[in-house]
Amino acid sequence: MPKPPPSPRAYDLAIGGNRSLHVVPSSQPRGVLLHIHGGGFILGGGAQQDAMLERIADGVGVTCVSVEYRLAPENPYPAAWDDCEAAALWLLDHAENLLGASPLLIAGESAGALLAVATLLRLRDRGVVERFRGAALTFGVYDSSMTPSQASARTGVLKAKDIARIADAYAPEKSQRRDPEISPLYADLKNLPPALFTVGTLDAMLDDSTFMYCRWLAAGAKADLALYPGADHGFIETPHPLAAQANARIDSFLAQCLEKR
Repeated sequence: MPKPPPSPRAYDLAIGGNRSLHVVPSSQPRGVLLHIHGGGFILGGGAQQDAMLERIADGVGVTCVSVEYRLAPENPYPAAWDDCEAAALWLLDHAENLLGASPLLIAGESAGALLAVATLLRLRDRGVVERFRGAALTFGVYDSSMTPSQASARTGVLKAKDIARIADAYAPEKSQRRDPEISPLYADLKNLPPALFTVGTLDAMLDDSTFMYCRWLAAGAKADLALYPGADHGFIETPHPLAAQANARIDSFLAQCLEKR
């Protein structure tokens, strides 16, 4: 896959500990979005979704920062988890004075959605999650031991055999795969911010989003499920006919989270 063109206004920001954020600024930010990219924990980077981050920055009015987390298999669990937590903690301390706004949002796709939930859980356990007003969680993987839709996937973008290989890379200890950090479907989800779960009906991660949506609600938090017929994994960055609708709903959700307080 060719790399998309970089945003001319983007820049990288070192945050210590050999960690960095890729920043796509808003000219008049009313919040900061912590973005966590997908790629199965083995691919991708913070600078590879600038077009999407520009859309959110301009449409929602937030400065977007994407975490440059360490990738597997060279850096399996908990490396990426630690990097995302460090980025979130840095934003809690510096978002207002260095990025121009205090309210925070979080978003992630695929593996990034898992890391977004794990980051929120770590922040909640530290007692500092309340600054994050909403979470846009898009076709996430929330059960690394495989939900039924993962295990039965034989066609489409992600197939069961490929999902299993990816899990071997980021969570090589199979006995850990239902640990709530690696599979947040099994976590205690109380006291988390409102969430929007976006997924297509052809996605191997269909069960992950629908199950997590129900568990989010059962834990007492607000949640919406946006289900798109005929859409497969990663569809929001493709010419799929429902991609624009899905992206508009994500943007609207993020904007509403900033307005509600």
